[in-house]
Amino acid sequence: MQAQIQALLAAQGGVGVGGIATGSNIGFHMEVAKPAIFNGEAGRVGGFITACRLYIKMRLRGNTVEEQIQWVLTYVQGGSADVWKENVMEELEAGEVEYELVEEFFTSLKREFGGGEEELVKAAELRKLEQGGRTMEEFVQEFKRAARGSGYEGRPLVEEFKRGINGGIRRKLMEAENPPTSIKQWYRRATALDRN
Repeated sequence: MQAQIQALLAAQGGVGVGGIATGSNIGFHMEVAKPAIFNGEAGRVGGFITACRLYIKMRLRGNTVEEQIQWVLTYVQGGSADVWKENVMEELEAGEVEYELVEEFFTSLKREFGGGEEELVKAAELRKLEQGGRTMEEFVQEFKRAARGSGYEGRPLVEEFKRGINGGIRRKLMEAENPPTSIKQWYRRATALDRN
């Protein structure tokens, strides 16, 4: 049976000597989600950039920076983003602007559409978050997403987290012999308490 499994894996090209996975084809057939269309909405620029980064790392790593930027621009459509995209394309074609890394392009995109507004949008979103009927794992992930880029950190971030979680969990953790102090402790202990 073991020999059959090794032969099957070897035929797929992912097994080396002794039946150990070589990793040569790991990720080759992996599905990667493409980003949603970005129309210039300030609150969505961070998520759009993250989705593009992931796709580029997984699928377009060997492409030139110009090809990667052109791929990203195919997902920039609608609203004020269309005009910006046309301007960028003209500047690229005229050689007026050149990016050595795709990250430089992402910085430009974030500056154009995120500006200072993204932090305000993220902070407002963070202040509105409540656990409600979600599991703590779901709430923690949503909270982390909203906290990233919100400008909140340290004690103010902990206070927003405490405000957003359900009252029973908050009370138990605050009345504990050793209440959590850091945001990571709050995440970990609130999740453990919610599971029980």
